[in-house]
Amino acid sequence: MHSPRETPSAAELLARARALIPRLAARAAQGERERRVPPENIAEMQAAGLFHVLRPKRWGGYELDPADFFEIEMALAEGDMSTAWIYGVVGLHPWLMGLLDDRAAEDVWSSDPAALISSSLMPSGVAIPEGDGYRLKGRWSYSSGCEHCTWAFLGATLQGADGAPERALFLVPRTAYEIIDTWHVAGLKATGSHDIDIKETFVPAYRMIRLADTYRGYGPGQTVNTGVLYRYPFGQIFFRGVSICAIGALQGLLNAFLDYAGHRTSHHGRTAEDPHVHLICAEIVVAIDEMRAVLHHHLRLMRGYAERGELPPLSDRIRYKFHTAAIVERCRDLATRLFTATGGRGLYADQPFGRIVADISAARQHFSNQYEVLGRNWGRTLFGFKDNKDLVL
Repeated sequence: MHSPRETPSAAELLARARALIPRLAARAAQGERERRVPPENIAEMQAAGLFHVLRPKRWGGYELDPADFFEIEMALAEGDMSTAWIYGVVGLHPWLMGLLDDRAAEDVWSSDPAALISSSLMPSGVAIPEGDGYRLKGRWSYSSGCEHCTWAFLGATLQGADGAPERALFLVPRTAYEIIDTWHVAGLKATGSHDIDIKETFVPAYRMIRLADTYRGYGPGQTVNTGVLYRYPFGQIFFRGVSICAIGALQGLLNAFLDYAGHRTSHHGRTAEDPHVHLICAEIVVAIDEMRAVLHHHLRLMRGYAERGELPPLSDRIRYKFHTAAIVERCRDLATRLFTATGGRGLYADQPFGRIVADISAARQHFSNQYEVLGRNWGRTLFGFKDNKDLVL
């Protein structure tokens, strides 16, 4: 266990994140070419203490509110969405560590307090009980930021007590797996979301947590991590990490466009004088205000449940989940409309517009951002039909 750091205020941490925006933007094209976020981005986020926002205090973290974390993520996305995406995944794993047996945190941080954890949560592996742990093997896709991490949370299926298959997450060190270079994609190129392969490795039982427990906001780590932060349902926190960054990216796109359009003249006249441009920019500002307001409203409601030691009603979680996916759908549509206003010059690689639109569009492909699927699930409950609980998380 580490001595708790002096906890900076949420405002100070947000100011540190905002100070990084110009440098993240300046390196974004490099990250896209190299298909990995530049190491300098990770180092600067580390130095700013951003990966400690949701980390348990007993391990040197700050245990701040999830709303503070997501404000930081949105700020980072104004500079580079791939960097923010990695932060939204890797930066949330210290929160998940708070639910595991504390021996897991000791394994990760006792020798390396700066250690980071990537993940691939789909149950692509198989875990077989053996002694006081499990024999794990499999191959996992989409492990964002894995090249910057020394541990990984990996999903697998095991046999439950009643004989039925059960999903769980296993925490595995970098020495136990191989990273396979597979990330040749159209958007979010710098996330380096490669495959992870394990032929076979042993994982002690204390480095495993059942997904069903995390969904109800429960884990053995709560015996020592007693703060309200560790009583939120897993899915309602974790999957916002791959949604909220779209808001920041849309803001970054608007910022770049306002600078670009201020001195651009086409055959149709000055872009800054075009009423169509005025309308789409105004719509984007209003949309960002609305999406942020709904995000914070839902987080406040969830905090109330967590403070009372209650789980939000299933109907609320279905609604929250659809709102989360709707963010990316809305941001993609608005970004695409603004992109058309950049004209032919906006296509060039020395401009950020195409990259940002591609990044937001790539985020829309994520399992948890499937607008139609999650919308149908919420809509059917309005008619009294049974929901699909696998989509709620």
